[in-house]
Amino acid sequence: MAAADVIVDEHPAARAAALVADHVRAAIAARGRATLAVSGGSTAPPMLDALAAADDLDWALVDVYQVDERVAGDGDPDRNAGQLAAFPGNHHLMPVTAADLEAAAADYAALLPDRFDVVHLGIGPDGHTASWPPGDPVIDRPEPVAVSGEYQGRVRMTLTPPVIDAALARVVLVDGTDKADAIGRWIGGVGDASSLPVDRVPTTDTTVVLDAAAAARLPGRS
Repeated sequence: MAAADVIVDEHPAARAAALVADHVRAAIAARGRATLAVSGGSTAPPMLDALAAADDLDWALVDVYQVDERVAGDGDPDRNAGQLAAFPGNHHLMPVTAADLEAAAADYAALLPDRFDVVHLGIGPDGHTASWPPGDPVIDRPEPVAVSGEYQGRVRMTLTPPVIDAALARVVLVDGTDKADAIGRWIGGVGDASSLPVDRVPTTDTTVVLDAAAAARLPGRS
């Protein structure tokens, strides 16, 4: 498997946004539309803001999906959907307020494209990405969309590895010292990465954008 492309940048959110925008432009040029899946989390808002500012994109041609979402009521501040409130594009939000979450996950799966043009991901300090908590069986579910167990106080709906791994491209945005160990293990070969959920993400066609703190444990960096 080819290694991931790794970029260490002083402004990682803006760099990640530029990469996502490039993939969106390429998809529109190739077939007239683009599909994008975005994650939530603390690193997402500045990336989303920078991406939304790419005014050369025709957002009417971009379908925006969620990588994952916390099961909570509409308007709850824990919801990733709040980060998309001012984001352009045609939104397809995960139906996490449904009474039957498993049925709702299947309904969402039916809306997904055959392959995403680009998927944006983040990483937690424990090596989780999307909503694949360490040790949770959701990571091995065969369905395109599944429901995890409770993690950090919330049950979550998430795209599963087959969907994310099939995307034409992935852009992983990571910042902060607390992510350095997971990054070092996953793409730096510094220790065993097999227990990290993010290790299920292929490095081929994946670009990892880091700040200096997150990159601190990569070989060759002090």
